[in-house]
Amino acid sequence: MELTINGTKYQVDIELDTPLLWVLRDELGMTGTKYGCGLAQCGACTVLIDGQATRSCVTPMESVAGSEIMTIEAITEDPVGQKVVEAWVSNQVPQCGYCQSGQVMAATALLKESPQPTDDEIAGAMVNLCRCGTYNAIAAAVRHAAQS
Repeated sequence: MELTINGTKYQVDIELDTPLLWVLRDELGMTGTKYGCGLAQCGACTVLIDGQATRSCVTPMESVAGSEIMTIEAITEDPVGQKVVEAWVSNQVPQCGYCQSGQVMAATALLKESPQPTDDEIAGAMVNLCRCGTYNAIAAAVRHAAQS
């Protein structure tokens, strides 16, 4: 199967029902996308597939054929992703940092869809879990990125 990840084409020989997360991490060595729950509940595994925030832990390989996949490894190559990363740093969002790659991916997808999101849109889109409770800092960073 051929995949396009971060603008690069990869050939992988994998079962079609294998979750994308395991191909990214185990086959291709892209470990920035994290395993959290394996049930699409926490969002640590969020990547962008054709610009949409997607939980890669439950996304079978067969569903991503022909899609453009972006992971945290390439997020700063995207102008919106770069703004999000800068806002994350400026607002000192991470504590432990484990969930932050998924948070950044979700924020990037939100700002690509809605460049000036309302607080309700931010709350609706930023549903990834953070065990450290940095939700206020996350929302502030999304607002900051939208203003920059």
